Amino acid sequence: MSASRLLVDVHTHVYLPRYASLLRSRSSVPFIRSNTRPDGTSDERLLILDHEPSGGRPVGSQYWDREEKLKFMDKHGIDVSVVSTANPWLDFLPASQAQTLASKLNHDLEEYCSTGPTVSVSSNSIKRLYDIPSAHLRGLIMGTRGVGNGLDDEALDPVWEAIEKAGLVVFLHPHYGKNNGFPFETTIAATRLILSGVFDRFPGALPALSSRLASCIDHDPVVASRLKHDARYYLGKLYLDAVSYGPEELGFTKRYESHSNVSPPPDRSLGSKRMLFGTDHPFFPPLKDTDKWKSVVENLEAIDAVQGWSQADKDGVKGGNAVELFNLK
Repeated sequence: MSASRLLVDVHTHVYLPRYASLLRSRSSVPFIRSNTRPDGTSDERLLILDHEPSGGRPVGSQYWDREEKLKFMDKHGIDVSVVSTANPWLDFLPASQAQTLASKLNHDLEEYCSTGPTVSVSSNSIKRLYDIPSAHLRGLIMGTRGVGNGLDDEALDPVWEAIEKAGLVVFLHPHYGKNNGFPFETTIAATRLILSGVFDRFPGALPALSSRLASCIDHDPVVASRLKHDARYYLGKLYLDAVSYGPEELGFTKRYESHSNVSPPPDRSLGSKRMLFGTDHPFFPPLKDTDKWKSVVENLEAIDAVQGWSQADKDGVKGGNAVELFNLK
């Protein structure tokens, strides 16, 4: 198989056993609540936010068992998964405890992936599971709060400097946006990164708002003097996951390169270069074990249905872009 034709899942999570044990030991969010059903079997529920509906999300081995992850991949024809820990990560722990546990979890995640199977690509073999972060370091997953004051907090400059120096990919992931606020949480975080000049100091989704954002900057002398480029330039540097469930949303994505306020007709092919397939596994499973997951089926159908994308564009979104971004060759 050619690397450009791989199906790569860049948005797939794991709650490692050590982390699940910590959640079971807690009595306030985030925690795993264990109950006993009338038939004597155990019922575990994950609560990561206050006032979770239905008493929390049912959890089981698909959250931490590597074999369950591989079964899911095989069932849906997924060749490679870039696995990341899931929210709320260690935000709820004191810094000293979080740092110690993070080191242990990174080791656990490295073992989870490094001892897994491979898939043949041309004359080479690559891992089916990559972790973030590990000795196979490809990037890191990050929430939107930083150390409490957002990701544009100057206290995080040493972190951004280290990320830039190592050439890592940052997976910006929501957690705190309640009541359908997840998309807006990451939107606000990305906007703050742009307006604060983080992408200028450390160079190296929002098409509907992009021109309004650019106009606001043009009329704000403080922000305008801080940035080296038009706001749309920075938007064009972001990658977006394709967990959108609809071709219209994917097709709106555009790659911005110019500083002109008068945009030419959109070239949807360019926007596809910044899109990456994902599933958000193990969340939102089907009601029946025999069914395929809608997060896979509907998102692949959406990619195939985008008007203006060539087959090469669609193959890129499904895996080729991720192979290049994460250097999975």
